[in-house]
Amino acid sequence: MRSGPVLIGFDGTPAAERALREAGELLAPRHALVVVVMEIGRVFAATVGPLMTASIPVTETEIRTAMEYEKEALQAARRLAEKGAAMAQEAGFDAQGLVVADDASVPATLLRLAEERDAPVLVLGAHRHSALSELLMGSTARELLKRADRPVLVVREGEVKTD
Repeated sequence: MRSGPVLIGFDGTPAAERALREAGELLAPRHALVVVVMEIGRVFAATVGPLMTASIPVTETEIRTAMEYEKEALQAARRLAEKGAAMAQEAGFDAQGLVVADDASVPATLLRLAEERDAPVLVLGAHRHSALSELLMGSTARELLKRADRPVLVVREGEVKTD
């Protein structure tokens, strides 16, 4: 049996919040690690990328601004991890938050952390996506279900209605 913390992928959406609460009902009072994954350079690239794509020279001021936005995004991720940890504690976990800045995809980062931390289970919320966006973009939940070597608890967003 794996002895590490329950690993909860958290992005602050209603689906992630619901997954955290549902996991508390099933798995608490275990130790939990609430993880916010931030893809390194994503904000920076979104800021200066369009200029570079259009072959417009990027100025030092624009680079500094992009770096400041990246720093603000990291601070927001830290606040989100703290919020998730507080919610996990309310759900009965002995929890702490963790921000991981990585150049790998979110699923790859969560899988690596689960292995490193010896997590017995991965928890995350699943967002509703159109069939087309699922086909084109994929899904963190689907990727984790495909690749994980341990149980994955996926909680869907909102109430599931049955007729």
